[in-house]
Amino acid sequence: MSQPRKLDTQVIHAGTPATRLAGAVVTPIVQSATFDFTGELQDEPLRYIRYSNTPNHDVLHKRLAVLEQGEDALVTASGMAAIASGLLGVLSAGDHVLVQDTLYGGTATLVAEEMARLGIASDRFDGRQISQLDALLRPETRVIYTEALTNPLVQIADHEGIVAFARRHDLVAMIDATFATPVNFRPLPLGYDLAMHSATKYLNGHSDIVAGVVVGRADLIASARKRMKHFGGSLDPHTCFLLERGLKTLVLRMARHNHSAERIARHLVDHTAVLEVHYPALEDHPDHARGKRLFSGFGGVLAFDVGTGEAAATILANLQLATAAPSLGGVETLASRPMLTSQAALSAAERAAVGVSDGLVRLSIGIEDADELIEDLDQALALLVDATPHAEACATP
Repeated sequence: MSQPRKLDTQVIHAGTPATRLAGAVVTPIVQSATFDFTGELQDEPLRYIRYSNTPNHDVLHKRLAVLEQGEDALVTASGMAAIASGLLGVLSAGDHVLVQDTLYGGTATLVAEEMARLGIASDRFDGRQISQLDALLRPETRVIYTEALTNPLVQIADHEGIVAFARRHDLVAMIDATFATPVNFRPLPLGYDLAMHSATKYLNGHSDIVAGVVVGRADLIASARKRMKHFGGSLDPHTCFLLERGLKTLVLRMARHNHSAERIARHLVDHTAVLEVHYPALEDHPDHARGKRLFSGFGGVLAFDVGTGEAAATILANLQLATAAPSLGGVETLASRPMLTSQAALSAAERAAVGVSDGLVRLSIGIEDADELIEDLDQALALLVDATPHAEACATP
């Protein structure tokens, strides 16, 4: 078949074998740990499930490379396996990595603890104020690592400046693009060398698998694949099947996530119980102009501050349609407190330094009706308004 050119078509057809397995329209689950191999045929691959080269893996690798416009791709057993494989494919003892200071807590801990234990040093930088990078650069710096949209405040780093800095100093530029997906932002054409995803989130979109993706330069993917094989972070064929199925609706789902999240963010801005709303589509978001230039949408994650941990707990306890649960990117709306979930590994001082307050609530907006989601939020927020002396005073004739 001819190669699909549009993203809407690529998510359905890219990577499909020219000769379908047994004529199946949907890639069958090839649930076999090992395959025929004689080694006598030229370029005959040694197929083994831990090597991530079963027919189910092959289709995914080709499709994901097309979606992100990369040379090659690799699926892994989790987002953290993807991040660790990508970083350890480049970094060795004695090397130095520059990392954004607002990373997902799991990534921040991986770098600060596990990589430090392996003799890999790191420094953190403000992704939106990159003038400090020159002072942090060392002769042994090999990698600069950032996120497309930060968790949970959905900030947007100076990606153009970071890529330019990496090129000037011959660094490998890596990015966690989970929150953006290739629908909203493609970092590789901008100049990043590797993009990672927790495919648990939007790429699959149904909150029923754990998986990761590394995509980018072929030589870097080969290094990441070697580490993944050694550390055992391979994805099983059945999960590959589910991820391929989820990808087919990615474009449709992201359009709904983008639209509903913006509607809800604008509604929350005007609510008396909400102190601050974090979503880049809002004109007063500090990264709004950069986001409009680089992104075609901002995804389904937003955060809002209700002042105290007690108030945030009240919201989560009283939501009726949205579910209080960690993770994000599914078809259902989820609410969480970052201080207890994504940033739980950080100290109170570290959370304060990156703007994560006790009263912060993160929403992952699903694909339900936006009006009903707003009604659900309003009824929970009303409990905060009704409890304030100001509200009682205003209600007095």
